[in-house]
Amino acid sequence: MVLISPFIGLLLSLVLTPYTAGLMRKAGIIGKDIHKPDLPEVPEMGGLAILISLPLALIPVLGAQTSEALIIFLLFGLVGILDDLTNMRQSHKVLLSLLVSTPLLAFASRGQLNLIFLSLSLGALYGVFAVLFITGSANLVNMLAGFNGLEVGTSAIALFFLGLMTAEDARILAFTGCAVALGFLWWNRYPARVFPGDTGTLSLGALIGIVGIMGKVELFTAILLLPHAIDFLLKTRIRFAGRSIGRTQVLEDGTLKAPPYPSFLGMIMRAKRVREYELVAMVWGIEAILGIISLLLSA
Repeated sequence: MVLISPFIGLLLSLVLTPYTAGLMRKAGIIGKDIHKPDLPEVPEMGGLAILISLPLALIPVLGAQTSEALIIFLLFGLVGILDDLTNMRQSHKVLLSLLVSTPLLAFASRGQLNLIFLSLSLGALYGVFAVLFITGSANLVNMLAGFNGLEVGTSAIALFFLGLMTAEDARILAFTGCAVALGFLWWNRYPARVFPGDTGTLSLGALIGIVGIMGKVELFTAILLLPHAIDFLLKTRIRFAGRSIGRTQVLEDGTLKAPPYPSFLGMIMRAKRVREYELVAMVWGIEAILGIISLLLSA
């Protein structure tokens, strides 16, 4: 079953993603790819394919714990749909994320926080920690975004390494999520033919946090989310108002000019002149290195 569910998830995502993209285009739910000179129009909310593919792929292995995980995953997807349709404030998005995470207070009411050399017993507070952890994971992945294949690719890499570090239900969930993300990435890679929207990024981010909690690899999940955390901390200096300050610009030679505010991606653009696909590949590489480090530490 470890291989069956990922295989089903990959096929479903490969097929449903272009179908969903076509529906979004017909409905007029499209966005401009602002990092291309000709600003092509690309269907948004393609993450709906992810929301459909993962639960269907997990049917052969569906149990109590996996069902609980899927409830949280789908609730975050609903928050993403609402955000894509209404463009919520970041603060409202976080509050709704906390709200839909509250079932974890029952699902993970007691537990230990496993660190490399010791374990901390949090007791009943572990449920509160789990709510904050998954809310943070979802919103961090949602924020480090905006370039073709970036957020879906980094999520696939993170889930792959989490699958290697976990066992049983957590492993199947991680590998299936990775396969679904890869199926979507085929259509979202440069040049993107569909965008995941917050529907996809919030749900994938939540899934990373869920696997971290289920598999008791919270510390290594946090390591995998270091680029996202750095981006978050840098953007706190401008109170997450980057869009009103300015955007990344595409120069005549196709390279990117960093936006006029601090960000993780801006740091890379200032250090080296890169094109969009090169920037994304570099972040994927960083994520893979963090995955290898996490895997070695967990051994």
